[in-house]
Amino acid sequence: MNWFEDFETRHFDVNGARIFARVSRGAQGGRPALLLLHGFPQSHVMWHRVAKHLQQDFYLVLPDLRGYGDSSKAPALPDHSNYSKRTLAQDMLEVVDALDVASFFLCGHDRGGRVAHRLALDHPARVQKLCVIDIAPTLDMYAATDFEFAKAYYHWFHLIQPAPLPEAMIGGNPLAYLHAKLGGWGATSLDHIEPAVLAEYERCFIQADTLHAMCEDYRASASIDLDHDRASRAQGQKIACDTLVLWGARGVVQRLFQPLALWQAQCAGQVTGQAMEAGHFIPEELPRETAALLRQFFAPALVD
Repeated sequence: MNWFEDFETRHFDVNGARIFARVSRGAQGGRPALLLLHGFPQSHVMWHRVAKHLQQDFYLVLPDLRGYGDSSKAPALPDHSNYSKRTLAQDMLEVVDALDVASFFLCGHDRGGRVAHRLALDHPARVQKLCVIDIAPTLDMYAATDFEFAKAYYHWFHLIQPAPLPEAMIGGNPLAYLHAKLGGWGATSLDHIEPAVLAEYERCFIQADTLHAMCEDYRASASIDLDHDRASRAQGQKIACDTLVLWGARGVVQRLFQPLALWQAQCAGQVTGQAMEAGHFIPEELPRETAALLRQFFAPALVD
């Protein structure tokens, strides 16, 4: 189970949090830096197979977001600001600062995509190119809420309820909840997750502070994050860099939204993308294909 033998294990004390990460061994050298951000309800481990295909060509940084995996899980502030995407994005920026990385490529899946979106907006000079996987912009998704979306993404509305109600409900049988999530949203089973990886997700998910932090991530998205997003749009702020959008052909984003058009409206750079023959968990369902598309987009000169 040595997925990361070519990586160093690091802890970064940044922005009031302790962030756990795997980082490519050795100096960056001439390799382009690529920051990969995971989503709910996972950790950096979700990238292990994609990383195998990219580790020779990129200086990879694979952190656990604040509140997830082995990163710190502080109690929430009343306004949820310490779990806002702006705060989580700042965490990530300070991690790459600690690694002396001046500019970098950025890719986020699920919640990590929302952190990546905010990071690209707040720090355009640092992000060379952006990839978001199986999301549409948060503000657009909430604005389009209807019965079908609420049924498919009921967790968006359950997890934002005041503490400690959702934490207590999930805590009654956390593994059943975790398995339902990992096997949903277009997935047909848990077959895309190796047993050792599933055990790693389970280890982290059952912790009470993790459950609280994950709920806070969603509470922030339904409150302070929307304030930040509305302010950005009112100011005409857009993602400056070229952006790749990937989504699952069997997922909710494909069925209920037009992800390419929605991201094109929020980007000043060129936006390209495609649906992939997968559900929501694309990097684990299609790791080789995901890695190939990332390499082609971020560093086409490296493509054979």
